Amino acid sequence: MIAIRTQEEIGKLRASAAILTAAFEAVRAILDVGVSTAMLDKVAEKTILEQGGIPAFKGYNGFPATICASVNQQVVHGIPGDRELRAGEIISIDIGVKYQGYYSDAAMTYPVGAISPDVRDLLDTTAAALHKGIQKCRAGNRLSDISHAVQTKAEKNGYSVVRDLVGHGIGTALHEPPQIPNYGAPGQGPTLREGMVFAIEPMVNMGGHEIVFLEDGWTVESEDGSLSAHFEHTVVVTGGKPEILTIAIENHRD
Repeated sequence: MIAIRTQEEIGKLRASAAILTAAFEAVRAILDVGVSTAMLDKVAEKTILEQGGIPAFKGYNGFPATICASVNQQVVHGIPGDRELRAGEIISIDIGVKYQGYYSDAAMTYPVGAISPDVRDLLDTTAAALHKGIQKCRAGNRLSDISHAVQTKAEKNGYSVVRDLVGHGIGTALHEPPQIPNYGAPGQGPTLREGMVFAIEPMVNMGGHEIVFLEDGWTVESEDGSLSAHFEHTVVVTGGKPEILTIAIENHRD
């Protein structure tokens, strides 16, 4: 069962997303060469708590931090620590917030200093694939229309979408039905209705789509060691243009 949210509930989701946006802004303000991923985590947690939110990831199934900080070939779920960022790297930051019982979730992949044109294209393509998927979040479309749009954009540009990890519904829980793969044929699955809320999140590898889980039980990497990008928004399905609750995080993408 996919939840249909009332306007009152969507208002609470907007408030959660505003706190999430502030956390991204705080992280982006200090993200630079020589900064540790632990420091990014500390700043995000402080911002969320100061605004009355709760870090949604911390303690979730035992995850030890507020943010996921995934560097270079790490796809998702990197655990913050002492590692300092180096020039030319990329880092995917994934943050979730709970506020008054409602969740928001988003991710961005940032350059650390100057990056090469091919890496820039990976980031731009993944962001574009996310927005292609979001465009399908309209009442009357089918769930797999989102998946197909993401896959088509990523593969057209020569990249691979990760197939073993998915987007998801979101609302009064961090992960709700349905699961939303980033690949598949169009016209399949449930019909979308106004008020459904999804976390759409393509994970795109420069090489093959296969992934491996590291011994820490959380960190996921590309199997071939190729770079990976991750972009995510919390989106409300409407009868017209979808509402992207977390769109403001893109104001400080670069």
